[in-house]
Formats: sequence, C-alpha cells, structure tokens
Amino acid sequence: MNASSAPASGDVLQGIRVLELGNFITGPYAGLMLADLGADVIKVERPEGDPFRAFRDGQYSPNFVAFNRNKRSVKLDLGRQAGRDALLRLVDTADVLIENFRPGVMDRMGLGWETLRARRPQLVYCTIGGFLPGSRHEGQPAFDTIGQALSGMLDTFLDPANPQVRGPTISDQLAGMYACQGILGALFARQATGRGRLVEVNMIESSMSFMPDFFASYTRDGTRMRSTTRASYSHSLAFECADGARIGLQLSSPSKFWEGLVRAVEMPELRDDPRFATRGARIANFESLSALLRDRFRTQPQAHWLAALRAADVPHAPVLTVPDILDDPEFAAAGSFHELHHPEMGSVRALSRPIRYDGQRQPSRHPPPTLGEQTAAILAEAGLSEQEIAAVRGTTA
Repeated sequence: MNASSAPASGDVLQGIRVLELGNFITGPYAGLMLADLGADVIKVERPEGDPFRAFRDGQYSPNFVAFNRNKRSVKLDLGRQAGRDALLRLVDTADVLIENFRPGVMDRMGLGWETLRARRPQLVYCTIGGFLPGSRHEGQPAFDTIGQALSGMLDTFLDPANPQVRGPTISDQLAGMYACQGILGALFARQATGRGRLVEVNMIESSMSFMPDFFASYTRDGTRMRSTTRASYSHSLAFECADGARIGLQLSSPSKFWEGLVRAVEMPELRDDPRFATRGARIANFESLSALLRDRFRTQPQAHWLAALRAADVPHAPVLTVPDILDDPEFAAAGSFHELHHPEMGSVRALSRPIRYDGQRQPSRHPPPTLGEQTAAILAEAGLSEQEIAAVRGTTA
C-alpha cells in the first residue's frame, strides 16, 4: 500500500496484513496497536493457545481480552511440518510478522529472518526480546518485572523501606509500543525501497528509553533519581481529604502555581517559611512540605479542595479509580469505551484507541477471537485447499 492509496477513514493501515506470533503482552500489544489502526492482524496460536487465554482459567480471560481485540485467530502447530508449511503460505500474503519467542526459537523451526526474507523480501520482520542482544540473561524467561528491574525503572518505583512491585505492567507495553513504532517506520521506508526490514526491540532498552531524564540527571550532575525524586523536582503531590477521597496535583516550575497553592490552602505562612521560600528550597525540603500539606488536606472534603484549587488555577485532579472512570459521563461522551459482542463469549467492553484522525476514530471491527476461530477462513485466503487445511488441522477433508 502506498501513501496515495491510504484510506480516508481512521483505518490508516487498511490493506496491511500482520502475522502475530505473540504470547502474553509484548507481541500482542504491538499487534493490538496495528490492528486498532486498521491492519488485518492474524494471531497465530499454538494448539493450546496464547497462555494469557487461561491466565484466570478458561480460554477468554480478561487479560487476553485486553490485548487481543480487532484480531483473527488461526491455530497452527508449528511443531509439525504441516503447521510450518501453512505459516509459510501465510507469510506469502503478509506485510509484517511479529514474534516474541526466546532467541533462536524461530530459527530452529526454519522460520527465522533470513529464511523469510529470502522467501518474501518485502516482509517487515519484528522480533521482541526480553534482554539486550548477547546478554548474560539471554535465554532466560522474561516478564515485565524483569524488564523493569534490569532497566533501572523498578529501582525508581520501590519504597526502600518496603519494596513491593505495584501498578500496571510497563516494560511489556513499552516494548510493544516501540515495536509498533519500528514497524511503522519500516513500512514507510518500504514504500521507497520495496524492501522489508528486520526490526529488533527488547524490554530493557525500551524501558530505559522511556525515562531519558533519569539517565541524563545522573550523567550530567550525578543525581540518582529515586522513588520520590521526580515528584520533588516537579512538585507532584497526592493527598487524602477529610472524606477519604484523594486529590493529585503538580505545581511544576512556574512560581504562580506555588503561589496559587498557598492561597488555596490558606496557609500564607508557607510563603514566608525559609524552607519553602525558593523552588530549590522546596525541592530540598519536599518531605517536610508534603507532611504539612497532608495534614491540611485532611481537614476538608474533596469537593472543598477541588473548588479552592480550581479558583487558584492550580494544576490538580481528583484521583479516579477504574470504576469511577467507567461510570463517568465525560468518558462516555468522549467515546473512550465501546461495546463489542462475541457470538459465543458475549459482550466485551473495550477501550477505544487513543488516536483520532480528523477528529474521528474507528470503532473496533472484531471482538477478541476464540482460539482458532478463523483458522479455516484464513488458510483458505492464503490459497490452501480443503485437503491442505484438513491436514493442518489434523482432520480429514
């Protein structure tokens, strides 16, 4: 597909076919992002399916549903020659292949980059690894916490007194996002050259790339950013109010926001306190400032503080939970979610893609597929006969 033939709708990757040999998050997230942009993403699954299917038992777990809308599923046993031959036929129709297996797995099956490039020179082949190329850890299993730990990211999140992993997966999604970015760049370059590329991404460098200021702070002035360092520099704060609801705010560097906060909380003494007289002093005494404000915010309910902060033009927001967001009419009006319906698995409430083109975004085309749901149709599209499809599926035509 060239730029002149790109569709006018939000499906900007219409006409691009992606083979996703991905499990869990990194590969599937890259595939999800491409699918949301209109690509035909074919999820190539082992006979037992993506392990995320059964993450909470069954074959349609919320974890699987989260990362696999807008895709079609074909079930292939790549341990059998018939399965590998079928994949090669699919490669003949594909623009992109994504895999996040351990190093060497694709080569051992005869499906590595060199083999597929020789067969289809225009193929963009993306491999997503857990570790740096040649790493001493290479070959070990890699999940999100491993990526965060080896990239330095986890160190910045952990409470030294009580180290616990918290929050969403980050390294996994970052690797998928950078993989998508690399694939889009390779597809753009292919328009001029007609040649595919090998795109290589790993969780470690993806995570490092996401926090360039942490590395620059250390290499420029020796500052080792810790769990609260960024918050102190940007004056980022979160407080519980008298009614148990919470507020987050960030003063950043403009002095007007500090002045506004002093007015909003009605604590003029803060302005004259030498510990907080300058931005540098507030950074140095961030914990003391936080403690004083923490006590102050506990004296009034959230509604009081939201009104006061808004009147003083202080950057702030209520801390919402997932249930809060799902019930918020503002998100409904924006179309942040939409309903999908699978004939077997029922209704799925899905996040809408965050990208709009010309003020619009396309709704999802498909709910997450059941295992192998489109196997026969996809293989037929690749030109396999009924007898060949039966051989792949281990049945008799």
